[in-house]
Amino acid sequence: MTTGLQNFPATSTPEELLVANFFKVSAGNWLSERRYYTLPDGATQEVVSEIAIEFLAAGSLELQELARLHGLDDLALTCGSKIEWDSKDSVTGKKASKGSTLFGALGNILYRDRGFATPKPITAIYHFPHLDTLCLKTEYQGSVFEEEVKLVGDKYRTRQTIISRAGEQVTIGQYLEKRIRV
Repeated sequence: MTTGLQNFPATSTPEELLVANFFKVSAGNWLSERRYYTLPDGATQEVVSEIAIEFLAAGSLELQELARLHGLDDLALTCGSKIEWDSKDSVTGKKASKGSTLFGALGNILYRDRGFATPKPITAIYHFPHLDTLCLKTEYQGSVFEEEVKLVGDKYRTRQTIISRAGEQVTIGQYLEKRIRV
């Protein structure tokens, strides 16, 4: 997983190099099949999404705007990713959501233009327990979102999200994402 790292600015931190590579190898189109479990009753919801992921290089217009949203220097973010999705309920076929979000990296923080449950800009702390596994922790509005995204070869990704409120886990989301085209 060293593709493109030689073109990254020399001042990048190890975390920024890892996240840049992760975003680069994740670029493309994915079919995401996921199931959400509501705790403690175990009610489930199944959702399928088409996801498009685009790598954003330092200095891109999207990252400059994201930096401004967070009160950072326009060129502060070292890399990023734009993600667009179109989701529907797997069982009923009813449209669930459609949208996009931006991620930008600086040190071990990912800056976002919006959160899972808020349209406001948020941040997440991230780390890599393994080269192919990105872990995020995001906190806002009394909720904690812990997410793990793991690359499985170049054709699959798994994700797991655990949402907690007041120290209690309330939702688990499990995802299998299959690359449909690069």
